[in-house]
Order: sequence, then structure tokens, then C-alpha cells
Amino acid sequence: MAAEDRNNGVLLGKYELGRQLGHGTFAKVYHARNLQTSKSVAIKMVGKEKVIKVGMTDHIQREISVMKMVRHPNIVELHEVLASKSKIYFAMELVRGGELFSKVAKGRLREDVARSYFQQLISAVDFCHSRGVYHRDLKPENLLLDEDGNLKVTDFGLSAFSDHLRQDGLLHTTCGTPAYVAPEVIGKKGYDGAKADIWSCGVILYVLLAGFLPFQDENVVAMYRKIHRGDFKCPPWFSSDARRLITKMLDPNANSRIVISKIMESTWFKKATPKKPKFLVENEDECINLKGKEGKTLNAFHIISLSEGFDLSPLFEEKKRDEKQEIRFATMKPAGAVVSKLEEVAKAMKFSVKKSGDESSLRLQGHEMGRKGKLGIAAEIMAVTPSFFVVEVTKSSGDTLEYNQFCSKELRPALKDIVWTSPANHSTPA
Repeated sequence: MAAEDRNNGVLLGKYELGRQLGHGTFAKVYHARNLQTSKSVAIKMVGKEKVIKVGMTDHIQREISVMKMVRHPNIVELHEVLASKSKIYFAMELVRGGELFSKVAKGRLREDVARSYFQQLISAVDFCHSRGVYHRDLKPENLLLDEDGNLKVTDFGLSAFSDHLRQDGLLHTTCGTPAYVAPEVIGKKGYDGAKADIWSCGVILYVLLAGFLPFQDENVVAMYRKIHRGDFKCPPWFSSDARRLITKMLDPNANSRIVISKIMESTWFKKATPKKPKFLVENEDECINLKGKEGKTLNAFHIISLSEGFDLSPLFEEKKRDEKQEIRFATMKPAGAVVSKLEEVAKAMKFSVKKSGDESSLRLQGHEMGRKGKLGIAAEIMAVTPSFFVVEVTKSSGDTLEYNQFCSKELRPALKDIVWTSPANHSTPA
């Protein structure tokens, strides 16, 4: 934070800054207290120079404009925007309950709990649409929960206004998270923002009730084909009313897809639910593999490029890339535990280790000459969420055969107990 912006921990003479809550590629978020009202807020700090450098100015301006327009109980409130020479500060409602993603990651939700969240989501989305605002990136990571379990929609950085429509009355910017994006958005022929949001809401409802995504495939092109065809199956535990509603929301034909007014009139939607949903899941062991957050982290498109789809669960994956072999796996162990395991392997093999200060990457260097010089190995640890990591190991120098032998005899056995595997891999085909 620039020194000119703060004085004794007080930001621009108005907010007392506390601990950092999170960070992303372009922003950091801090807990803060308004000195005039004593109320806690979240301060999102964005560096002007970085935003301008990467051409994100319109993105920030749009987010500010949208958040000022959409005041609703189920949308994170923007209190005010402050600025200095080097920074832009968003003073926002502090939502303490975390992401809905973290709740769903423990397993599918009870139907009444899922309904309560979904009702709040539809209420917020309907309000946005009534103001000519289309979110375009709806997913569990962008749905926060307050202390009482109330849902709050956030992250309007990819949203669009009705005045962004072209002469054909449609939006044309391809954006959003692949697993949640409507088929017409992928098709790049123009789309109705409201109908695209409804599709995303349908995917969210499916995930809440199922504990996994409706459209998954090892290959992203195959996944897109499934999305275009609306090729998905509802698990047997879905009620008939829920199955009927989801099928209407995940209609690949945008023209016949259900509209929000009809969603609200549906039998499943109108059922009464508890006022304060408890964070209960049907099966604690069922986890879903979704997209991570920004930051020293991966976004959805990075994950696709790494995993060729959304299944990060195979014990190890190997493929040739620019003549280099690569191993990739997911883990829920902290980065430090991964580094320690790799250091143990290095010590056993008498390799030297050089690691980055933040333990996000390290290099193992052999000292014995092989067929093509000394074997060198690079490992990078990338956060998908604060508790979910993808580790990528590549050969940086030496012989590929010797590298493969090292991986099979030393690396795989040493890392086996920290590798995360999807519950889907343990299930038997129906």
C-alpha cells in the first residue's frame, strides 16, 4: 500500500486497516473499520498502474458502475469508492461466512438448504436483470454467505449493461467460467445476457444438489460438445420437481429456455424452506472439482490448460509438451507439506534443492552426469483455493528416460499419500 494513502494504519483518514483477507492478481482485500461509524467493512485495493498496464480500466469502471446500481439484500453492497494517486479503494460490505463453494466442496447439500440458497440467488439475479445488468460469471465462488447463512452475489467485473448490446440486441463478448457458461456464449454468435445467466444458475443448482458438475469430460472440446447438446444426467436422488426445473434451465436452446418468472412459479422453487439454512451436506466425503480463485492462483482457463478438463483427480498425468515430460496432481495438503516431501526425495537421491521464498516453486538438481547431462527437475505449486493446490513437475534438464525412471521409482511412491483423488474415481459405474 502506498505510504501517502495511510497514516498510522488509517487509510485516507477514514478507515482503520486490519488483517489481509485475501488477494488476487490485481487487488488485495483487507478487513477495516470505519472510524466514523465503527462498522467493519472490506477494503478492496486495486493498483492503478497495473490495471492500466493490462488494459483493465474498463473492467474496474464497469464493476463500480454496476455495484452502485444494484442495491439488494442478496448482493454485496458497495459503500463507497476512494482513490489516491496510485490506488483505487472499494469500501464494501464485509461478508464473514465465506464462499458457498467451500460448503459445496464438502458434498451435496440437502434439498431444502439448496432451495434456500437458490431462491436468494434467483432473487438477486432477477433484480440485476430488472436494472439491465447481466452478471455473466455466476458460480459458487462468486456467491458469499453472511453470518446468518444469507447468500450474497459478488464479483461483477465481467458483468454487462443493456447498453452494451449490439444492433442485433445481443451481447457478443465471450466470458465466464467454462463449466458454467451457456452454449450460446461459447458459440460466439451473440447471446441474451439474461438467458445466459439463467443457464449458469441451472448449473449452480445442479452442483448444490449433486455435489459435482453436470458437464464434465477429460477433454475440454468434448465437454463443450456436451454443453452444446445439453448432454447431462440427473442423479437418482434428485426429486422429480428439481429434475424438471434443472432440465428447463439447462436447455441448450436459449429461445425455449425457462425464464426467471417461470422459475419462480415452479413447484420446486415455491416450496417453503427454513429461514436460516444450516450448512449441512448429504455426504461429507463427496467433493467437487471446480474452478479456483484469482491470485497467485489459477483461473478456470488455466485449470483447463493444465488438466485438459475439470478432472484433476488422476493420481498422476503425463504428457509430452515441447519435448518435456510433465507430471501433474492435485492435493489438499499445504504447500509446505508438498515442499517437504520433495525435499525428502531430493535428500534421498542426493539432489540439491533451490526453492522460492514463498515456497510456490522449487528446483531439484542432480549432480551425477547422465546420458544427456545432469538431471534437473522443476516443481510449481499453484493454489486453486486456499486449501486446494495443483502441483506440476517437469524435467528442466537431462535425459527423459532417466527422468521417467526417477518419477516411477522415487517421486510417485513418495508423493502418493498427499495426492488428492476425486470421489468419482472411487465409484463404480452404474
